[in-house]
Amino acid sequence: MTASFKRALLLTLLAFALPLAAQDSLDRLASDYWAWRTQFQPYNSDDIPRIERPKEQKRSWSADSVARQRKQLAGFEARWKKLESAGYSPAQRTDYRLLGSALARVQWELDLNRRWQRDPTFYLEQTMTAVLEALLQPPPFDEARSRELVSRIENIPSLLAEAKANLQKDAAAPFARLALDALRDVRPQLQTVEREVGPQLAGESRARLAPAISKATSALEDYRAWLQQRLPAMNEQTAVGREAYQYFLKNVALYPYTPEQLLQMSRNEWARAVTLETLEHQRDHDVSEMKMFASFDEQAKATAAADQQIRDFLGTEGLLTVPDDLPHYTIRVLPDYLTAISGYGETDDFTGPSRLNQDCTRWSPPPSDKLGYFARASARDPRPLIVHEGVPGHYMQLWLSWRNPDPIRRHYYDSGANEGMGFYAEEMMMAAGLFDDSPHTREVVYNFMRLRALRVEVDVKLALGEFTAAQAEKYLEQMVPMNPETAKSESALFATQPGQAISYQIGKIQIMEFLAEARRRAGEKFDLKAFDDSLWRNGNVPIALQQEEWLASGR
Repeated sequence: MTASFKRALLLTLLAFALPLAAQDSLDRLASDYWAWRTQFQPYNSDDIPRIERPKEQKRSWSADSVARQRKQLAGFEARWKKLESAGYSPAQRTDYRLLGSALARVQWELDLNRRWQRDPTFYLEQTMTAVLEALLQPPPFDEARSRELVSRIENIPSLLAEAKANLQKDAAAPFARLALDALRDVRPQLQTVEREVGPQLAGESRARLAPAISKATSALEDYRAWLQQRLPAMNEQTAVGREAYQYFLKNVALYPYTPEQLLQMSRNEWARAVTLETLEHQRDHDVSEMKMFASFDEQAKATAAADQQIRDFLGTEGLLTVPDDLPHYTIRVLPDYLTAISGYGETDDFTGPSRLNQDCTRWSPPPSDKLGYFARASARDPRPLIVHEGVPGHYMQLWLSWRNPDPIRRHYYDSGANEGMGFYAEEMMMAAGLFDDSPHTREVVYNFMRLRALRVEVDVKLALGEFTAAQAEKYLEQMVPMNPETAKSESALFATQPGQAISYQIGKIQIMEFLAEARRRAGEKFDLKAFDDSLWRNGNVPIALQQEEWLASGR
């Protein structure tokens, strides 16, 4: 048991030894909760939910482990409800409700969405996505990092044994087929990791890697065979259902909308995006098409120049404060070991609270006509993706949030605010003039807008059972349009994780409503830069809570 794990375990034990009395406080409860959450938060193939965890932790999704999570969650909820929140300041009320929402997310994961009982791909995330995350930070691999990687690989067989026990009754066949497809080439995938990464490891980890990968590969192939054997008896139902979905909207994401309102909002936004894209295309009919970069080196140099251009633009236009010590958004060419397992998650490294001085890295394929939807756009102009993923998007937002003076707000728990902010940044930068020099880039941004609107419809209909995963895939492929591979990965993510796909569009709409109301109240005194600075600094906080606090504070 490592020292970091012992500390986290001690904090958990203290959380339940603490009397539910006046000595408890919101700050103490939040500190105990976040320490507990680092032990149990599931790995996820999305990039926003990544957190720093106890090192070399043996993870478990056994029935006993889940029962302990439920019991410990109930203890945190009891403490939360006991707190006297009536006299809280606007900021304290925000923190109180934020923590309540974070607790609701665990309830959603364990008892409503129940991926651990329904979704075979969940266990690919707890195994292969965990390995991918350990490889995303650029080399070198020091001893601590090497041990962590091998520890995660050695954990794979026990996690898959637990998967078979948990998936006996309610596993959904469409999710099983996704898992089977992902595991088709798992042996050569892990052989590539062993061949390419093994020589880079430090200390005893180099000798431990080969036997660990051998056992993990056998376990993953056995899991694949087990799923294949049981597939005919599995049910075809994937929808989480209206009641559970509404719980997520109200209690986790804190969206004040019904599913029907979400659908109408998305249709309005889709029509707006298509109209604007069409008008832009008509305007640009005499403009030459953007050329793809001739090499990865050319794309990397353009990305570095764009990163600086965007920082300068944010300052000169008075949109947002960019700290002088904010590291940079960079791209590196995908190594073979990441290419091999890239299907298990996003290949970017946003760093973390303990690595605030390191550059963000996005591992990217070389320019090619065979690239997927987003990579193809970046191979012509990297700025739209930088704006969403890097500066001022996810990387900068997370970097600022990790330094928030309020420790309760430093932690991710739901990506509604984060993705809404990334999407808002795209249109903010376009409206401010960043892409005035490239008409076809504006078309790309409008096409991104079309996709984000369609994601809402796909998310809602999958959750309510009005779409199958296959129907969602075909819908995205035809309506965006996008390449079949990207459409398949998008529909799979949205089917297994209801509520994620709506976060872009609905979060952005909330931000725009928030801005409009703040502007109306302040009149000519409204300070856009101050508004955006607050928005980014509190980027892990649901937009509804940010708006209530801002307006209650008389700003």
